[in-house]
Amino acid sequence: MELSLSFLLTTFICLLLFILIVTIALMYIVTEPYPNLGRYESEKYYFNPSKKEKMKFPSIHDPQSMDLSIIVPAYNEEERLPKMITEALEHLEERQKSNRSFQYEIIVVDDGSKDKTTQTALKYSEKYGTDKVRVLTLEKNRGKGGAVRLGVFVARGKLLLFADADGASQFSDIEKLEAEMGKINKSPDGMAVVCGSRAHLEHDSIAKRSLFRTFLMYGFHFLVWFLCVKEIKDTQCGFKLLTREAAVLLFSNMHVERWAFDVDMLYLAQYFDIPIGEVAINWQEIEGSKMIPVWSWLQMGKDLVLIRLRYMLKAWKINPKPKSS
Repeated sequence: MELSLSFLLTTFICLLLFILIVTIALMYIVTEPYPNLGRYESEKYYFNPSKKEKMKFPSIHDPQSMDLSIIVPAYNEEERLPKMITEALEHLEERQKSNRSFQYEIIVVDDGSKDKTTQTALKYSEKYGTDKVRVLTLEKNRGKGGAVRLGVFVARGKLLLFADADGASQFSDIEKLEAEMGKINKSPDGMAVVCGSRAHLEHDSIAKRSLFRTFLMYGFHFLVWFLCVKEIKDTQCGFKLLTREAAVLLFSNMHVERWAFDVDMLYLAQYFDIPIGEVAINWQEIEGSKMIPVWSWLQMGKDLVLIRLRYMLKAWKINPKPKSS
C-alpha cells in the first residue's frame, strides 16, 4: 500500500513537471519576443480640416517642439469626449494666455471606433487648428494600451500626458503631476513617470461596491503588488505623465495593449530604475465605462500572471536602446 501511494505521488509530481515544461515550451513558441510597433500607412497621417488634406505625423524620435502633449485614447467616445476635451482646452488656453511661450497639443487616438469619434474630435481640430488638436484614426481596434502607444509615437511634447476620454479625472490636476515631476526628475537621462492616483478615494468606493466586486478589487491589487509593481497604489488610473525620454523607452518595450498595459509600463519603469511618483487627483465615476466589471478584472488578473511569467522566463525581450533599433 505504501509503495502504491509512493508510486502515485511520484507519478503525479512527474506529470506536473511535464505539464510545466510543456507550458513553458509552448509559451516560448507562441510568444512574440518583441512588441509589434508597426503601423498601417493611413496611421502615419492626420487630417487637416482647414486645408482639406492629409498631413504626415512627426515621430517621437524627432526633437521635441512642444512643452506638453496630451494623448487621449478613445473608443466609441463621441458622447463623452466633448466634455473631456473642452475642459482640457479651456485649461490649456488659459495657461497659454498667462505664459505665451507655453506650447501644447492634444492627440485624440480613435481606436477603431464604430461611432463618430473621429468626426467629433475633428471639430476641435477645425476650431483650434491642427497645431493644437490632431486626430489619429486607427485602422482597427488595438486596445487602450495600443492606442496610447501610437499616440505617444507621434507626439511632439517634452512631457507627455495620457488621459482617459471620459473626463473622469479633473484635467487641471495635471499641475499636481507636473509639480511632482519637477521633484523626481533629477536623473541625467531625463526619465521619470508620475501617476495620478485614486487610492485616497478607495474607502468611499468600497461602500458602493458589492462584496464580490470588493473581493475582486483587493485580489487584483494584491496580484499587482505581488507580481509586478510594488511602488504604486493605483496602477490603473488613466492620468499619467511621462518625460519624452521615458515614453520612448517604455512604449517601445511595452507588450500588453489592452487593460493591463499600465502595469506592463510600470513594471518596465521599475526594471529600468526610472523614478516613479504618485499624486492624489480629483476623480469621479462617469457612466459609459467600456469595462465589464467581473470579466475585465479576471482578464487583467490573467494578464498580470502572464506579464510576470513572460518577463521572468525571458519569453518577452527588453530593448534598452529602442531608438537605435
